[in-house]
Amino acid sequence: MITREEIHELAQFEDDGACALSFYFQPSTPRNKAHKEEAILIKDLAREALRQLEEKNQSRLKSEAARADLDRIVRVSQELRGNGAHAKAVFACAAKRFWREYDLPAHLSGAQLVVDRHFHLKPLTQLLGSLPSLGIVLLDRHRARLFELRVGELTERMDFFHPLPHRGRSDGFRGYDAGHAERSVADEVRQHFKTVADFVKDALEKGMFDNWMLGCLDIHWPQFAAQLHSYASQKLLGRFTAEVAHVSRDEIRSHAEQLFAESQKKRCDEAVRETLSQARSSARGVTGLRRVLRSLESGEVQTLLVGQSYHAQAVECAGCGHLDAHLVSFCPACGRETREVVDVAEAILPRVIRQDIELFYVDGDSEFDKVGNIAALLRFRSDQNNNSSGNVRPITQAPPNPSVSRRVGRVGRYRGLASG
Repeated sequence: MITREEIHELAQFEDDGACALSFYFQPSTPRNKAHKEEAILIKDLAREALRQLEEKNQSRLKSEAARADLDRIVRVSQELRGNGAHAKAVFACAAKRFWREYDLPAHLSGAQLVVDRHFHLKPLTQLLGSLPSLGIVLLDRHRARLFELRVGELTERMDFFHPLPHRGRSDGFRGYDAGHAERSVADEVRQHFKTVADFVKDALEKGMFDNWMLGCLDIHWPQFAAQLHSYASQKLLGRFTAEVAHVSRDEIRSHAEQLFAESQKKRCDEAVRETLSQARSSARGVTGLRRVLRSLESGEVQTLLVGQSYHAQAVECAGCGHLDAHLVSFCPACGRETREVVDVAEAILPRVIRQDIELFYVDGDSEFDKVGNIAALLRFRSDQNNNSSGNVRPITQAPPNPSVSRRVGRVGRYRGLASG
């Protein structure tokens, strides 16, 4: 399972010789036992990657190192044929002795092999955003089970059992003991709910998971809700009806994925509406590639919104790393020579990850299309500082975002890397 630290390592990697290889393998159902289609596809991708390296006039040493990486990737793909349970991601650069392999859920769009200065991270961020780190609590009056859903893997972490007090056969003289017994049971149930609620709060604060869901019968929800801390309530994405002892793992996963998809769609729609509204009033929102790049560079961005199929060119300074929407030959910041960036949406991902920015890929929103398919909600606006009179106008700060997660599962703020 890939960790947050490993994702940051991938985001920070750069090879000036443009020999960083990113390989994504998505298993498919073969037409025959020979799996020839997959073998041919991977070899074609490797040949195309080698051709790109040769076109860049790499030194003989680097070309041989890259060829060794490509040969190894082809061998790895051969070992994966017929395994429909997992996808695979490989990030390699022999020139810097870098090789990382990760097993992933089989939800990638297809096999890819990309060669560049940085690793190609968009498929990874989209996958991890749609398959986050979630806590799932199943609850009844005397038992609770805690599951974790991380990157598509469902694991049971805890099983609480709180037996209710034994009640005798008799209610005592004229039934006087009945009320006492009922109160005792109610107190035990309440204490059980409080114990589970406290555990959920502590787990969230310690980063065991980023958000959580609840499965229980409707009759238990009001009592349990009364015991929840406000922080845990804010992190609750939803609840579903389930009996602790009888719900299957497939049902748990299905409920969790459906609730998460609904919550992410809602969060994405809210982010789009708020960003466009803030941009129209020249407040905490900007639209268009030039303004977004400027805000990213100044550290203002809280949430980044990018069209699902957005594609644009830019240039990157070979010295300071400045990205510019104007295709200039020399960097306006330091004067060094620039180099072309074919896909700026891919080029900004390392910054998004390093700065822990919430990211959404937006699809099918006509209003968002009109503003250029890229926008950002800001924490503050540095251009609203006014020092001409010696005074500084207060900057409107963004309120804390309770829906944001801390996953690693979180890339960027794996707080919300998902399609809207």
